[in-house]
Amino acid sequence: MRHLLDTRTLSRADVLRILDVAEDMAGTQEREVKKLPTLRGKTVVNLFFEDSTRTRISFEAAAKRLSADVINFSAKGSSVSKGESLQDTAQTLQAMGADAVVIRHGASGAPRTLATSGWISAGVVNAGDGTHEHPTQALLDAFTMRKRRHGDDSRGRDLAGYRVAIVGDILHSRVARSNVWLLHTLGAEVTLVAPPTLLPQDVSAWPVSVRYDLDAAIADAPDALMMLRIQLERMNAAYFPSEREYSRRWGLDPVRLAALPDDTIVMHPGPMNRGLEISAAAADSPRATVLEQVRAGVSVRMAVLYLLLAGERTNEEER
Repeated sequence: MRHLLDTRTLSRADVLRILDVAEDMAGTQEREVKKLPTLRGKTVVNLFFEDSTRTRISFEAAAKRLSADVINFSAKGSSVSKGESLQDTAQTLQAMGADAVVIRHGASGAPRTLATSGWISAGVVNAGDGTHEHPTQALLDAFTMRKRRHGDDSRGRDLAGYRVAIVGDILHSRVARSNVWLLHTLGAEVTLVAPPTLLPQDVSAWPVSVRYDLDAAIADAPDALMMLRIQLERMNAAYFPSEREYSRRWGLDPVRLAALPDDTIVMHPGPMNRGLEISAAAADSPRATVLEQVRAGVSVRMAVLYLLLAGERTNEEER
């Protein structure tokens, strides 16, 4: 694997390989000593142009547990705020000897530009770009679903026939886009649930069905219900009458939680707006997988960095 830029171009074999390596990584995290020597001498740069807590910390933990050296770069307070371009920043990292760059950027397509421009020779991992994609989030979501469905027998298994309802702000969500393509590749059936104003203009090319009523979607008995955060910071217009109205129509309140089938899991990519798209009762219930997703995130990102950098080392030795 040279780069990880999106989920749309990943094959089923690619996805299963990443998830199966993540299973191995998860096994090592059960030990008393969690650190592996695999990427010793490699340098991973976290290049974040947008605010982030859990994604940056998760990538940092993943790299450090593989013994890589980690450099955290935040655009705020850096030369970017003085007007430095992405090209100049990238070439600076190249000169410093970065082996992998994990990039989060507000502009859709920035990671692909970085990977294909020739500015750097490092592997590039997309940690979220604009409203485009967030591939490692979709991978950790799939890892969590597969683990809940197959348990210890999940290695090599896909999600054929698994029904997932993704609810909320689809329009601004890179998590939703990455999940749609990844889950389709794994054989799952995806339903988008949102008010018409929070759906992209044309989803006819997406392998999904669409509903506008959350209660009807719950009545369909999905295996997983993924609640998305309302991204108020990306909204420059009135997409719904009020937060209270949104919560009443599309929020997962205690009544809707009780209406879910017993084995339906409740997912959320975080951070959560408690009381808006998800109630405290739902977020803290045993069926909620939020913390499982966080744990899976470290294992999945360890797998991605391993496949990106350890594979490169193997190829060099073969040459």
